[in-house]
Amino acid sequence: MSRIEGNTVLVTGGASGLGRLLGERLLSAGAARLVIWDVDRGLLEDAVGNLEASGHTVLGQRVDVSDPDDVARGAAELRARDLQIDLLVNNAGVVVGKPFADHTAADIERTMRVNALGPMHVTRELLPGMRERGGHVVNIASAAALVANPGMSVYCASKWAMTGWSDSLRLELEGEGGRVRVTTVTPYYIDTGMFAGVRSPVLPILRPADVAGRIVRAIKRDRIFLRLPWIVNLVPLLEGLFPRRWFDVVVGRWLGVYTSMRDFRGRGS
Repeated sequence: MSRIEGNTVLVTGGASGLGRLLGERLLSAGAARLVIWDVDRGLLEDAVGNLEASGHTVLGQRVDVSDPDDVARGAAELRARDLQIDLLVNNAGVVVGKPFADHTAADIERTMRVNALGPMHVTRELLPGMRERGGHVVNIASAAALVANPGMSVYCASKWAMTGWSDSLRLELEGEGGRVRVTTVTPYYIDTGMFAGVRSPVLPILRPADVAGRIVRAIKRDRIFLRLPWIVNLVPLLEGLFPRRWFDVVVGRWLGVYTSMRDFRGRGS
């Protein structure tokens, strides 16, 4: 089982939403220090100030995870401070909620760089030290890594890539003796504002506090996958059992997944 008590945690995209909640929960669970990487300087200063006022040890760094050079700079600053990361949470993510034909080249590039390449760059920088000491990598993917969905094609692609990389990384590290654990999290829509406007008539939109609590428990238990809600665990089985058109009817029409993004607004609204 992975320890949280006394460890140093880094959360990307940790200045708001699920990332901020995760940082708070991990500190409450006994983490000695929290490092927050985020691109929004204002949110970063607010998060650090509030957590420090509560008596926690927190370091905020403005780091763009989509930029390998910026990631390398952030990691170098940690080494210069003699800070060693024990628990890495790759949480930063973006979504463009519109048909693929309406995407710009910049939309595609940014989504893939933040959601798929960013976690790889961050982990590559921090992994050598974790392999020496032991540690845990948590990758926040999405149920969109399991189910195609109109209105979020590039987001789905980015999360499918992240999930494939994450579990491959797990297998490699287990082959080295398992000193570094990997947990892949694939939640359904979370009510953080990122997916404002989403409609889900059957499946519940998840509460951020509940998701954060489940992730902390999954870390402690060294879970390989955490799929939320529980019905997401059935998706691989249904895909294997049903012809694709039947799957489209069950998931798309009966559960309403394929129309869930029609009224999407997101945080930009």
